[in-house]
Amino acid sequence: MITQKVSLREVRFYSPIGFYEEEQVVGNEFYVNVDVYFPFQNSDAEDLRNTINYEELYQVVLEVMSPKRKLLESALEDMLDLIMKKFNFAQKVYVAIKKINPPFGGDLANSEVSLLFEKD
Repeated sequence: MITQKVSLREVRFYSPIGFYEEEQVVGNEFYVNVDVYFPFQNSDAEDLRNTINYEELYQVVLEVMSPKRKLLESALEDMLDLIMKKFNFAQKVYVAIKKINPPFGGDLANSEVSLLFEKD
């Protein structure tokens, strides 16, 4: 079996996600990465129905990153759930969110949380 992968890389958002109340008011900068793996169907490589439309994938990510939340984990869980519902033929999905300059006083570029789902 040949596996195809469609990815979104370093999709930038400024979202009201964070544990601290101020973060939900002011917002934070985030980068989202998504990989969706599925069986390659070469019946017509020019037919968008035979692949994952990455514009639709982006809309899922946008929907999840827009509302206020406390934890990245809840965003990742929702993102994974929506991707699996929309693209139920996916065999494996990886989602990751990087929080740029997390506000806890340390000198670090980002923190990152990710989830990986694989069908049995």
